[in-house]
Amino acid sequence: MEGGRSDAPPHRVAIVGGGFGGLRAARALRNAPVEVTLIDRRNFHLFQPLLYQVATGALSPGDIAAPLRHILRRQRNTRVWLGEVTGVDATARRIRLHDEAVAYDTLILAAGAGYQYFGHDEWRPLAPALKTVEEALDIRARVFSAFEAAEREHDQAVRRAWLTFILVGGGPTGVELAGALGEIAHDTLRHDFRAIDPREARIVLVEGADRVLPGYPPELCDKAAASLTRLGVTVRTGATVVSIDQEGVTVRAAGTDERIATRVVLWAAGVRAAPLAAIVAAATEAEVDRAGRLVVGPDLSLPRHPEIFVIGDMAHARDDEGKPLPGVAPVAMQQGTYVAKVIRRRLQGEATDAFRYRDRGSMATIGRAAAVADLGWLRFAGLPAWLVWLFVHLMYIVGFENRVLVLIQWAWSYFTWNRGARLITR
Repeated sequence: MEGGRSDAPPHRVAIVGGGFGGLRAARALRNAPVEVTLIDRRNFHLFQPLLYQVATGALSPGDIAAPLRHILRRQRNTRVWLGEVTGVDATARRIRLHDEAVAYDTLILAAGAGYQYFGHDEWRPLAPALKTVEEALDIRARVFSAFEAAEREHDQAVRRAWLTFILVGGGPTGVELAGALGEIAHDTLRHDFRAIDPREARIVLVEGADRVLPGYPPELCDKAAASLTRLGVTVRTGATVVSIDQEGVTVRAAGTDERIATRVVLWAAGVRAAPLAAIVAAATEAEVDRAGRLVVGPDLSLPRHPEIFVIGDMAHARDDEGKPLPGVAPVAMQQGTYVAKVIRRRLQGEATDAFRYRDRGSMATIGRAAAVADLGWLRFAGLPAWLVWLFVHLMYIVGFENRVLVLIQWAWSYFTWNRGARLITR
């Protein structure tokens, strides 16, 4: 609309990724004089913070996912494409899909990240991570199949291996998974079997740092560890996994190796940017950090390409103190809103300030009525933190219908101690 011309073609904005950052950017451009194309490999937006509840049978995939076309159905300036970006031509300003190319004037990259195995990709099929619906369903099948196999096993050593669960990584995902497994063993499945007592399950959480939830204040880490212990989880801090095979893992701590026989290993350690980040880096000569994230400037654009923005888990952005911003949903959402604002102001010829993240705190749940919350100005744990965690996550879920479904499922699980979605579908 430069110079008041109404016949000028609309500014083309391509958004890669329909997660928290990409979707927020698209919605923030609702009334902007732009043409938005949102591209994602999946046709739905996934609420990843609750993915562990799908993996442990508390929720179904449809409870935490919403079709992107449905979310954006009333946004007339936006179209949704199902596809995977395979290349970027920064000079011609085009992104390539498998069978087509999309031209852009502004590009927003929000393709997220996955877990890395620190040079041991051969562990991936043996120790699934938790980033997608498919991985959550795989984990769910492995967990509940282990109890089924133990029920039929006569060899006591093999039975103990089936009832041993190893979780690698003591961050929020690992802690939440461990707590959920503790509830499954001690409450959900307590009366379901005849040959085994699920309460005899051994759940081991392995963390390389000196405490779980290493990004939280020490007093909250101690409370989280205590809550895990009450759920029957063995917390092994200062320990690393050095080998994984189909019959067990080897854990190293204080220079000593310990072999643990197990049939279920779950991975929640180490994050790496989506492969698209490497493609973009090669096409734009952008710098990447050790986690493969693209280093962005104060306005979240690439230094040599101000028309390319990177947000969410793909971006290496820093706060006012020079520290990298964490890869959490609030960061991605605020970045999505900010980038949409920058695009609007650029079209009007106005300057913009640098991005500033407003940290409203962090929370992690450990189990039933147990959580920790760090709001900066207030730190607390237990039931109050758990209730705040429930409310915040419920409000962030996209779609009123999904919120109602999740609320009903949570209420049912709380009063009945049951997990209605514990189906083995593999």
